[in-house]
Amino acid sequence: MKIVLLSGGSGKRLWPLSNDSRSKQFLKVLKNPDGEPESMIQRVWRQIGDAGLGNDAYVATGRSQVEILYGQLGSDVRLIAEPERRDTFPAIALAATYLYAMEGISLSETVVVMPVDPYVDDRFFTELGRLEGALAASGADLALIGVQPTYPSEKYGYIVPAPEGGAGAAAKPAAAAGYADGEQASAADRPYHTVRGFREKPSKADAEAMIAQGAMWNCGVFAFKLDFLINILIAHELPIQYEEMARRYGSLPKISFDYEVVEKANRIAAVRYDGAWKDLGTWNTLTEEIAAPLTGKGLISAHTTNAHVINELEVPIAVLGLSDVIVAASPDGILVADKSLSPLVKDMLKSSEQRPMYEERRWGRYRVLDYAVYPDGREVLTKRIFIAAGRNLSYQYHSLRDEVWTVMAGRGTFVIDGRLQTVAAGDVLQIPKECRHSVLAESDLEIIEVQTGTMLIEEDIVRLELAWDEIVQLCKT
Repeated sequence: MKIVLLSGGSGKRLWPLSNDSRSKQFLKVLKNPDGEPESMIQRVWRQIGDAGLGNDAYVATGRSQVEILYGQLGSDVRLIAEPERRDTFPAIALAATYLYAMEGISLSETVVVMPVDPYVDDRFFTELGRLEGALAASGADLALIGVQPTYPSEKYGYIVPAPEGGAGAAAKPAAAAGYADGEQASAADRPYHTVRGFREKPSKADAEAMIAQGAMWNCGVFAFKLDFLINILIAHELPIQYEEMARRYGSLPKISFDYEVVEKANRIAAVRYDGAWKDLGTWNTLTEEIAAPLTGKGLISAHTTNAHVINELEVPIAVLGLSDVIVAASPDGILVADKSLSPLVKDMLKSSEQRPMYEERRWGRYRVLDYAVYPDGREVLTKRIFIAAGRNLSYQYHSLRDEVWTVMAGRGTFVIDGRLQTVAAGDVLQIPKECRHSVLAESDLEIIEVQTGTMLIEEDIVRLELAWDEIVQLCKT
């Protein structure tokens, strides 16, 4: 069994901490068993490893998230990167061709696809194995995990099971499902439910009625045999070789896997999970799992109840006499919201566009301190860069900007156009455009970088090498 975690998102629901490069799954607002800060994706990746599934797990993501994924999960994580942002059907199709063509996975292998950020018990990941059994026992095209509802939610989708013994029941003869001739499995004995249909975000009354009939929350986890999806690609005259799929990726339709595959599947089975499950997609749900009311610099008065302050800035935030509020501050902005209305943040910001002011990378992180455009057309951007000890920037050059680095703290080895030198706090480094350069942090390294040019964009970068040993070797030659 192989697991594909879907990592995407535009970062608007948990603004201002999340942005286009740091979606909600990367926010380190949870705590791991040792009490250290942990992001949603780090929590899921740890749980997958604890369940013994780490060697069979992959992350499908967009190019903009590759650096932060390596930074949070380590350089050994296996990534399947989209050439551009599409939707879940193209992303899963690309992952299927990667498993088939690049990894040589058998067409009879079970593939489990799931979101990268569910908040679940550890037992959830041991239950994933039941999906493989459900596929075999039911003969279904797809097997889903349905969560036992704890209340009639109006914000989740529902999996509606078929009535036992009615239309759409067992898709395979009893003998094929492991029962003797003439013997039928009872609802209690059968390890799966046959799915009759789906219902998105019903009213509370409808949700109560469906739950009474055995409906489950749809948590977006489904499994299929690899040949099922490969055959769909063939039927759609789409490539089944990874390189060709990547080349043609931009021409694939922007459509969800649910619409393109799930709704068209003839036979779907579902496994019921009765443990804890929560979607931490909004501030009101996320803060339910954040124990400390204050994260970062700030004060919360005794007159304040059910309030959370999450502050990534260096200036303190004080909250006096407000209740049921979330106050979140980052270099991207400041949010003050009633928790019950926090799901509306995405709609409020739909017409707002700005470059991310904070990003995490495989080597560390940076924060934009200032940006200015002068009358003569020059742009000046100032960053504070942190490079963790033992990490290095790629060997790179820029075509549109000059840079000046001032080393604020730490020691490292700097290379420019093949020449290596030691740098330390107080050193100032001039990097004209087109100059190849990199730096290795021997201890934690902090740099103030000032960019100057007529167009300052993150895309103005050509990476020649990533690994430091390869960079040194390239300099020697």
